[in-house]
Amino acid sequence: MTEATGGKDQQHPLYNRDRPLIDILLSQEATDYNLAELARLRIRYQGFPGARDIQKDLDKVLQQWGLTEAQLLEKTRQIHDVGGIYKSRGKKEEQDWN
Repeated sequence: MTEATGGKDQQHPLYNRDRPLIDILLSQEATDYNLAELARLRIRYQGFPGARDIQKDLDKVLQQWGLTEAQLLEKTRQIHDVGGIYKSRGKKEEQDWN
């Protein structure tokens, strides 16, 4: 927290839903589905003034999988271009970035 922000860290409204997913990602390999989830969550929490543990763990997953941010986004663009990554998991095909 800095003086410039003028406030405390915020609690992200989806924190309790996302925390277990991140714990799973920390213990798994980089499958197409997991890459898509990592990218989605990184975008969601990017620049968010809080949820520091989630942001740190998302960085840790990226590092464990040996990827840069740019490589992750390129891979997930290719995955989403093919489509159906969430349909095959029984999830609705939806854009859930924020």
